Formats: sequence, structure tokens, C-alpha cells
Amino acid sequence: MRRVLTGDHEIPDRAPLAVHPGDAVSVGERDTEWPAFVFVTAPRGSGWVPARHIAADGTVRTAYDTTELPAPADSIVDVIREDPESGWSWCRDGSGREGWIPDRLLAAL
Repeated sequence: MRRVLTGDHEIPDRAPLAVHPGDAVSVGERDTEWPAFVFVTAPRGSGWVPARHIAADGTVRTAYDTTELPAPADSIVDVIREDPESGWSWCRDGSGREGWIPDRLLAAL
């Protein structure tokens, strides 16, 4: 499904993190703006991951990639996967790049 961005989405100044089932991570604080997310630190880096993907002992249950898709307002993207619980959608832009964009910036065409 195609959506248009209602505002700019700028990405954090940190490398994306991919975690996989069975990975051990250290779980830090819960995000105050996005309460579905916790900050995790893994051997390959750190980033925000939905808490439901991490077991109580810090083991990753579900693979997750923190890549965000930078996009200016009025860009058209294809939504590949919605995650209503977290408030983000995995999108693809016109050049084929993919990543997460917050749902609050996505509007129907």
C-alpha cells in the first residue's frame, strides 16, 4: 500500500542494529516517546527494539532490524509491513531503499 509522508523523517546518528533469535543482549531503558521499545546493547552495536522481541533473560526471540528510512515530507513510499503495536511501518522508497518510518508521518494517498 502506498503512503505519503506528512513530515520529514530524519534518521538517528547511529549505525543500524540487526538482532537475531538466540542473540544475547543487555536491555536498558524503555523509550518514553515509543513505549513499545527498549534500548538494547549487543556485541554488534545498540539500538531500540520492541520489548516483545526480547525474553526476560535478554535473549532475542524475534529477529529485528533497526534500520530507519530517511525521507522528506511529501515523499511517496510503499508500506511493506505494518507494526501497529510499535507505531512504525517498514517501507520502501522509489529508489528501493527500505527501513522503518513512524506511522504518524504516513498518510493515505
